[in-house]
Amino acid sequence: MNTTGEECKIAQKTSGIRLLKDKMAGSVMLTFTLVSVLLVVLIGIGLMIKSMPILHEKSLWELLCTSKWKPMRGDFGFLPFILGSLWVTIIAIIWTLPVALFTAIFLTENSRTWVKKIVFPALDILAGLPSVVYGVWGILVIVPWISDWLAPHFVEYSTGYSTLAAGIVLGIMILPLLISLFVELFSSVPRELREASLSLGATRWQTTKYVLLKRTFPGIVASVTLAISRAMGETIAVLMVCGNIVQLPESLFDGCYPLPALIANNYGEMLSLPLYESALMLAALILFVVVFVFNIVSRLILRKLEQKLM
Repeated sequence: MNTTGEECKIAQKTSGIRLLKDKMAGSVMLTFTLVSVLLVVLIGIGLMIKSMPILHEKSLWELLCTSKWKPMRGDFGFLPFILGSLWVTIIAIIWTLPVALFTAIFLTENSRTWVKKIVFPALDILAGLPSVVYGVWGILVIVPWISDWLAPHFVEYSTGYSTLAAGIVLGIMILPLLISLFVELFSSVPRELREASLSLGATRWQTTKYVLLKRTFPGIVASVTLAISRAMGETIAVLMVCGNIVQLPESLFDGCYPLPALIANNYGEMLSLPLYESALMLAALILFVVVFVFNIVSRLILRKLEQKLM
């Protein structure tokens, strides 16, 4: 009897220790989660505080909707930089999305094993290359191709350092990310669904269209959102090929000046002018807000799509 009682006490102690460890683990994970959220809030607050001097001097509407940028005279119009970022990102997504989508479909549905063994390591290498390597490659290949071969068919003259060059280089940078995300999405679709579709007489393309793409559509939207967020913040490679000209781009062959390039090129040079530093912090805040809002909106759209599919 004594032995049984001691065993019960040991079991109770062990159970209590396990419950304590579970509570501690839950508290630690909650703490790290709150820290992650707090970091985002602190970044936003810090950028807001640094941006206040210029917001006290000029209205937000004037800063966002004017194109005159002459810091020495106190003119800070962010419209060319905002449009430059949007142009470059849109160009990159327009040509990258279909390429990534069809590549991922081929790799998951039609390719042989030896093809995957070659393509996947190549994608890993592309994803791991520093952005400056893409920038140098863009200068050596994309810029001359645009200036010597493509631009003469559309405009009288172009240096090649243009919005189009930046969009092409940026698209190549996010291409491995999109392909990898799409491959993971398509691989998660059960094989039984494909076989059921084929057994009913559907072709491979019909199965891909009505089973694979339809089932993974919310994931595709989320993947594109992630790629756009990555693209909008890319700096060095875009900076090297975009031309860095403060103007409203009127064509793909005009130079542009995205927000990340503005911050990278000028921060540290004119810090003796407090208003100029505040303007650069406002540029960072604008980029932060755009990416944040875009992610929130895409999450809401994604939730509605998932509810419809369910």
